[in-house]
Amino acid sequence: MSNQIISNSIWKQNAGLVQILGMCPVLVVSSNIVNGVSLGLATSLVMLVSGAAIAAIRQFVPNELRSPIFILIIAALVTVVDLLFNAYAHGLYVVLGIFIPLITTNCIVLARAEAFASKNSVWDSALDGFFMGIGLTLVLAVLGGMRELVGKGTLLSGIDLVFGPTAQAWTIHIIPADMHYQFLLAILPPGAFIGLGLLIAVKTALDKRLEAKAGRLAHAVASH
Repeated sequence: MSNQIISNSIWKQNAGLVQILGMCPVLVVSSNIVNGVSLGLATSLVMLVSGAAIAAIRQFVPNELRSPIFILIIAALVTVVDLLFNAYAHGLYVVLGIFIPLITTNCIVLARAEAFASKNSVWDSALDGFFMGIGLTLVLAVLGGMRELVGKGTLLSGIDLVFGPTAQAWTIHIIPADMHYQFLLAILPPGAFIGLGLLIAVKTALDKRLEAKAGRLAHAVASH
């Protein structure tokens, strides 16, 4: 069961590439790896705890009050995450801005609460929530890396917002900084749409290749 949940969350039902949920943060925050991964991990934490909490109380919640109670739990957790960002990573908090509080209204979080946590055990719900968040985080990381690399010629820019000024040296300059390279299309929202479209196309092609390989293998076994 656990392996199936992880596989579905990371690949088969990936929130960013299959379910196409939570597009606002995916398209706006994914301008670089640091922003994307930071918001993705924050979302994963909220989904993990909210999934476990909702699963624990699901038998005591009347059907007509499910949505407001679920949203109240999610909003409380997002408030905690928002305050932690403000206290311990204020620079990143300023950059991410409204998108941290908007985790409350993210379709992925409430959708998994309704579709999974309200019907399954605490452990399975926590696992599903966390890995759904991790699946989205991976999409944000890859998309952010693509946009940052093409748009600015760097990787891990802004890492100092998480680990302090000394981490500026961790930024990888694929194109030398003195060249002042910039490709605005990749950094702006159109670049996010193009990048996400490419990722969806790659995943679809891989799925078709795997299905064809499985079909050939099944045919070979049947013929023997």
